Amino acid sequence: MKILDKYILKTFLVPFAATFLIVLFVLVMQLLWQTFENIAGKGISIGFIFKFLYYTSLSIVPQALPIAVLLSSIMALGSLGENYEFAAAKSAGISLQRLVRPLIFLTLILSGINFLFLNNIFPYAILKQQNLYYNIKKKKPALALVPGSFNSDLPNYQIKFDEKYGKEKNLLKNVLIYDLSSRKGNQKVITAERGKIISEEGSRYMTFILYDGYYYEDHTKSSKSNAKKQKMPASQATFKEYEFNIDISDLVGDGALDEERFKNSYKMLKLEQLNDTIPVLKTSYNDLLLSRANSISSISKSNQLYKYSDSLKTKNIDTISTLDNFDLKNKISILNGSKTKMNSALTNVKNNIDNIKRKRKTLNYFDSEYYGRIALSFSCLILFFIGAPLGSIIRKGGFGLPMILAIGIYVIYFFGNTMGKNLAEESSISSLLGSWISAMVMIPFGIFLTRRATKDKGLFNIDTILNPIKNLFLKFKSKKDI
Repeated sequence: MKILDKYILKTFLVPFAATFLIVLFVLVMQLLWQTFENIAGKGISIGFIFKFLYYTSLSIVPQALPIAVLLSSIMALGSLGENYEFAAAKSAGISLQRLVRPLIFLTLILSGINFLFLNNIFPYAILKQQNLYYNIKKKKPALALVPGSFNSDLPNYQIKFDEKYGKEKNLLKNVLIYDLSSRKGNQKVITAERGKIISEEGSRYMTFILYDGYYYEDHTKSSKSNAKKQKMPASQATFKEYEFNIDISDLVGDGALDEERFKNSYKMLKLEQLNDTIPVLKTSYNDLLLSRANSISSISKSNQLYKYSDSLKTKNIDTISTLDNFDLKNKISILNGSKTKMNSALTNVKNNIDNIKRKRKTLNYFDSEYYGRIALSFSCLILFFIGAPLGSIIRKGGFGLPMILAIGIYVIYFFGNTMGKNLAEESSISSLLGSWISAMVMIPFGIFLTRRATKDKGLFNIDTILNPIKNLFLKFKSKKDI
């Protein structure tokens, strides 16, 4: 390796190491800020918290690497330009392409490392992180209760409340509880204005204390007849304070925080596993659509529709207004039959639309994850070809202007990537297009910057805009003088 190549690599690697660690720290702290309230101060040992941070850091590395490449390439090339080392190299007959050649090879290696990381370490880190976080919440089941929706994590109970507050987040407001322990449906309902959760570490019971509420319970089996339902014996009462225990031994049990309770999420699979799973999901989705289409076809009896040959057509049939060929009684019968079939078809569609959407969205998740990992692997290379020419153009090193430019560029890249992913998950665009939409925006910009840097031009040639305006004013001024 030549001395020049070593020097260029050193100029790049020093800021790369610093920026990578800084970006990784910021991203980890951002995620920790969102989850720290649920894992700290809840009886979880510091060792498990550090383990959670370790897996979180591994899962964020593929995002931090492209940002570090972008920022360090702007800083390295900007520093070379700021110190007139570009000018010295050009005077010696060394082109910009020759200067950045070792960095291109290094970026290719980093892209390969990022791909291997995304395919092997990232799924493992997500598996461990999500299971650890899930088990931590189950270790303290109160953490799993989310305000604003029904919570079914506690066995035999469905619990809903508007707000969780207090120092330990164990106080509830506007509580609604369905007791399903009788296995006979929602026969026992409890409402309360306020509530409190008491759950001690290692205890097999969670205690609920409710205040200022209402209690209702049916005492017989469920009946399909509305008349019988109205005659069922029931009890109801208001209370100032009501206390009951929920057996959570199935949740805490041995409570192994390292236990892997689920491992089939799309983020926890390698690319080859995703590639094997996607065809199965597509087949299941297509079978569902086919069965629904056959069902609607059966309801409408579309298989009985066929063309008559001209020789069988009656001469005096009105082919424009078909109903006019029938008397009033038959018209009513035909319209009623059509209405019944239409309502049946609409009911069939409404009953299955949520299931179809759910299967389609699940398939989109797997598709987007598969193409997204490949696109993210190439992001190091794409962002390098934006950062390197941009650094040589602005000729500024350090953390000032390069940091601002890098943040702006990555925000555009991240916004495009997020928008494409969301559109793909909602089936507005294909998963392939959604995963590569950011690259499609950035690649032309990188080509533009590379051409400008190769020709030793600025980012924008302001003279091409100002000169025509200046010449126009000069032209008017000369005519005025005449």
